[in-house]
Amino acid sequence: MKNYILLILFVFGSAFAKAQSTTNYVKENYTKTVHKIEMRDGIKLYTVVYAPKDTSRDYPIMLQRTCYSVRPYGENEYKRSLGPNKFMMEEGYIFVYQDVRGRWMSEGDFDNMRPHIAGNDVNNKKDIDESSDTYDTIEWLINNLPNNNKKVGQWGISYPGFYTAAALPEAHPALVASSPQAPIGDFFFDDFHHMGATLQSYLMAYPVFGHQTEPTTESWYNDKWDKMRAAGNMKDSYEFNMGIGPLKNVTENIFPDNFFWKDVATHPNYDEFWQKRAIINHLQDVDHAVMTVGGWFDAEDLYGPLNIYKNVERFNPDNKNNTIVMGPWSHGNWSRERGKQMVNHIHFGDSISTFYQKNIETPFFEHHLKGKKNPELPEAYMFDTGTKEWNQFTQWPPKDDQIVFGFGKNGELLINKAGDKNVQHSYISDPMKPVPFRSEVTPVTFTPRAYMTDDQRHASRRPDVLTFQTDILDSDMRLAGEIQANLEVILKDITDADFIVKVIDVYPSDMKNGEHTPEHVTLAGYQQLVRAETFRGRFRNDFSKPEPFKEGKRTQVNFPLQDVLHTFKKGHRIMIQIHSTWFPYIDRNPQKYVDNIFEAKESDFTAGQVTILGSSTVTIGENNGIEMQLPKLKQ
Repeated sequence: MKNYILLILFVFGSAFAKAQSTTNYVKENYTKTVHKIEMRDGIKLYTVVYAPKDTSRDYPIMLQRTCYSVRPYGENEYKRSLGPNKFMMEEGYIFVYQDVRGRWMSEGDFDNMRPHIAGNDVNNKKDIDESSDTYDTIEWLINNLPNNNKKVGQWGISYPGFYTAAALPEAHPALVASSPQAPIGDFFFDDFHHMGATLQSYLMAYPVFGHQTEPTTESWYNDKWDKMRAAGNMKDSYEFNMGIGPLKNVTENIFPDNFFWKDVATHPNYDEFWQKRAIINHLQDVDHAVMTVGGWFDAEDLYGPLNIYKNVERFNPDNKNNTIVMGPWSHGNWSRERGKQMVNHIHFGDSISTFYQKNIETPFFEHHLKGKKNPELPEAYMFDTGTKEWNQFTQWPPKDDQIVFGFGKNGELLINKAGDKNVQHSYISDPMKPVPFRSEVTPVTFTPRAYMTDDQRHASRRPDVLTFQTDILDSDMRLAGEIQANLEVILKDITDADFIVKVIDVYPSDMKNGEHTPEHVTLAGYQQLVRAETFRGRFRNDFSKPEPFKEGKRTQVNFPLQDVLHTFKKGHRIMIQIHSTWFPYIDRNPQKYVDNIFEAKESDFTAGQVTILGSSTVTIGENNGIEMQLPKLKQ
């Protein structure tokens, strides 16, 4: 027994020592300094530098600018880890973290997606943006930090991914490698919105971004969250959000002093306010290496990485160092390694994040910043979420043959065959009984994630959801590239509607659970969501000029879903669902047309019939940049 206890103590002690060593690695190998770097307009940005203690050689600088805090604050308080990954931390870089203007310990006013100002004139002390702040920061760093090799890389995930993207055009000459990861591309189509529809599931995020502060090390949003918690049952997001009622109640009762919520609520259309915040429109003059990274199951930012990559490619044809990486991750999961890569109930493989960090991310920066061997990354490094393996492409989207799905009688999904234009598929859409976006009861969260691979059987069994599926596939079928929904619709008793289109992988009825499948989940017959998008029908002709539908009139509603790379395996089926509510992920469209849904009254919420005509199609494949074909979308 004594020897057994000693063994246990030894094992525990070894594990603790290893953990402690990992925790202390940064402090043992890096020196932390704090700086307040002055921008061209006099505003000082709080900046933390972690420089290697080994000063026998020079190092490149890795910069991350964030609105989420550079904590821990204090010169003797150290981060547990540095950089995009542990491999780069151990290789040695000068890691720099900066609070963006107006957040945490930096001076100035905060602006969500601050508009880009072309020119980046260093002599202009008035016109500042995220690009100019990055430029001024880099200029100071390369001239003031000892042992730097005059080369800078930038990276970031989510908002820090946007700040990385915002620094791409007219960049400082020392910036030679950038990796925008899960970046926001255009706020009207990404993150807080989808195709003009508002993500009500993001309510918890507004307190973080909707209040100005003086420089502080303390959070300012906890009491705002308390106000939300007092509004209803937070354990059930569906019940909580239905209990709120129309969005005007949020304005009046929950966020009366939140400037970002006010911005969203008073700009319901794609007006100048949103247009000038779209960084994807300003990605000219990008002459350094760019590696954009995203997750196929990122519920927050899937539009951003795909369209930032495409626009850098489109506007900078001579840049031969523009690549994209898309893996089987939810938001930012490539920066974490948990061994098994799960998204909700679905297992995609093991150590996928480590593979990315070691074989893609680290070599990219090592080559461009340290002159090490060129990893010769492909144009597109994409994970097939059906075969669950990496693919390499010389271009994205690939030159795969288009596949057109039509809608037949009795729920038949037709492959490369048109449906009968005289057939009508109808359902009653009721905003007072909206279709839930999750198969399970879930609490109110900061942002939703798990639904991106969720089982859709709960939806296919509802009468207000149209469900079409193929016969059992007798061979594998790969869907790769852009997706375009072309719907011909008729509305009755209502003058507005949303349209949700889903592409779903239906597992065989004899599918066995895997070793990582949660106990409460049955994979036999599982209807895994592969891709989905919402479109607010009022914007079918012009995102800046909404218009009601005319009852009984055939109307075309065309919109893109986000890209896909998924092989439907032999024995599976392909399913497409269409419906008009998806709650509380998307806010409820009253369906009675009102100029501003944020001002809709309870009495405006109206049930009505939605008819999808058999002439409708969903097309998948290379479509020559269908995002450019959005109705009156400024590029």
